[in-house]
Amino acid sequence: MTDSTDTPRTPHSPAAAQPAAPAEHTAPPVSEELRAHFAPLLRDSLVERCRMELLTLDAGGGTASMPVAGNTQPAGLLHGGATIALAETIASFAAILQAREVHGEGAQAVGTAVSALHHRSARAGTVLATCSPRHLGRQVASYLVDVHDEAGALLSTITVSTQLLPPR
Repeated sequence: MTDSTDTPRTPHSPAAAQPAAPAEHTAPPVSEELRAHFAPLLRDSLVERCRMELLTLDAGGGTASMPVAGNTQPAGLLHGGATIALAETIASFAAILQAREVHGEGAQAVGTAVSALHHRSARAGTVLATCSPRHLGRQVASYLVDVHDEAGALLSTITVSTQLLPPR
């Protein structure tokens, strides 16, 4: 697409309309207490097999990383399913904390919907998922997760919705 001067529009040119970026959410680093609490739940899980690491976390989101190596599809690219699993993991952990804020200790969260748009892929390195809230309610929490490569290129945009469950 070009404008009247036949100058190509790029995502960074002022001629291309850009949506307003959401406010950045900065979650604290994952505490040793929280790591110890979640450790038994992660043994023999997809999180462990994909070598995902929770970096920052609170009810409003957080960050998690995952190596590309070992998480590729046959063509040698980062597997889209692994990317979605990383996004769902960070959003689900944030949702658990949201559930506990509104329903108390022992509350849980379960995923109800995931939607992914893959923009590009990665062949090596580590990817970073950054999760930010879209809705934090008493029954539902939804998050937007952007996954970037080490150079900062946006790989995927994923929305995750969860239902917040009181303790049983």
